[in-house]
Amino acid sequence: MLWNIDLTLLDVTKVTRAAYAEAFAEVTGRPLVQLPQMVGYTEPEIFFDALGRNGVSLRADGDSERLLAPFGSEFATRLAARRTQLTEEGTLMPGAAESVTAVAGIAGVVQSVLTGSSRPNAMLKLRAFGLDRHLDLAIGGFAGSEVYPKGALLRAARLRAEEKYGASFAERATIYIADSPRDVEAARIGGATSIAVASGRASSVELRDAGADAVLRDLSDPAEVVALITSAGS
Repeated sequence: MLWNIDLTLLDVTKVTRAAYAEAFAEVTGRPLVQLPQMVGYTEPEIFFDALGRNGVSLRADGDSERLLAPFGSEFATRLAARRTQLTEEGTLMPGAAESVTAVAGIAGVVQSVLTGSSRPNAMLKLRAFGLDRHLDLAIGGFAGSEVYPKGALLRAARLRAEEKYGASFAERATIYIADSPRDVEAARIGGATSIAVASGRASSVELRDAGADAVLRDLSDPAEVVALITSAGS
């Protein structure tokens, strides 16, 4: 059972964008004038989109790629410096904490995350809101730690779970809860069941059209979340 983080469990968009803009300017020497696409994308994908939108040449000799690691480190540092702002200016999505707690009570279910954030940034966000206590982050899928896109991260997370727990997790019994059409696509690529939540930028109709197996308005009814997970895993 894998959760997306941003706009599924919590919303720290304002804080993240401020840290992102500072890190981008520091590493590239250019201000972040045009915001990149973020919803449903991984940090490397977002970074290269930001380069193109803000006049940094995407050279074929690998020079642009060499900026990724220093940017990732700088972004993590800037976001960590705003640790207290995450809870002051950010918020949990309705029912998120209650749903994560409820799912933790389902026998045989292992919870982790599949996110476009790097491991340090993801852990920072989750810990700020106390969500990490019910999640096995050792088996999660994080951007920057292995090959993206998210579909590949999903498969890798499932393999880690099987190795750690000595159990076989069938593809369709692997569930990904997220809020964007790109996440629905990632679930399909990874062979997982997709439960989409219309808590982000996409509507319920858009999520259904993207092929989600089930769509929730939000996570405010933990019993409904548990029922969907239980039926998908049976």
